Amino acid sequence: MSLKARLAAFRAEVESGAPPYNMPREVTEIMHRATAELTASGAADRALKAGDRMPAFELPDQDGDVVRSDDLLRRGPLAITFYRGVWCPYCNMDLAALQEFSDQIAAAGASLVAISPQTPANSRKSRRDNKLTFPVLADKGGAVAASFGLRFALPDYLADLYRNTLKIDLPRFNDDPAWTLPMPARYVVGPDGVIRYADANPDYTTRPEPEDMLPALRQVGARAAE
Repeated sequence: MSLKARLAAFRAEVESGAPPYNMPREVTEIMHRATAELTASGAADRALKAGDRMPAFELPDQDGDVVRSDDLLRRGPLAITFYRGVWCPYCNMDLAALQEFSDQIAAAGASLVAISPQTPANSRKSRRDNKLTFPVLADKGGAVAASFGLRFALPDYLADLYRNTLKIDLPRFNDDPAWTLPMPARYVVGPDGVIRYADANPDYTTRPEPEDMLPALRQVGARAAE
């Protein structure tokens, strides 16, 4: 089953209101409202696109070791996924799908990293729970996500829902008082720092298939062989 199909089936189960999730309809409606407003804002249109140059970054991984984008690009192409956090089941399904695809990314000579605003401790949990072999980087404050045009502030009504109803305390997960998140996004960057593939979506319940990156990875590999 494709990643999109798995995510769609999971969303239908959650939003049905049935056990084990028992999601009230009013909660679903608030989440849909927030997604529709973020979509209408044009935020995804302002995110970096193919052809743009990737901003360099230095971020701690799940063990606190600093990972530098320049070092990764010296090894070859770079695949990046931005996700919301370990508390997001859609993100965890996405990370697991990328892990299943990681051998093909490596075979293309590329590195793969995941970036979220959560703390390194929560990044360790993401890595452990999803059995990941690639680095999970902590973007405290979302500065790197902002440089890609992905960071957005949750509207007050959505922050209230997260805090009081869903019991998702973003300031605690992220060690940051701001209620901000990145739009989920996927990038392939060539060794020259130019983005060759980009997908940013304000709807956190859907993600591109991991194999959608393959044409860009192959293109970069073909150029490197010239």
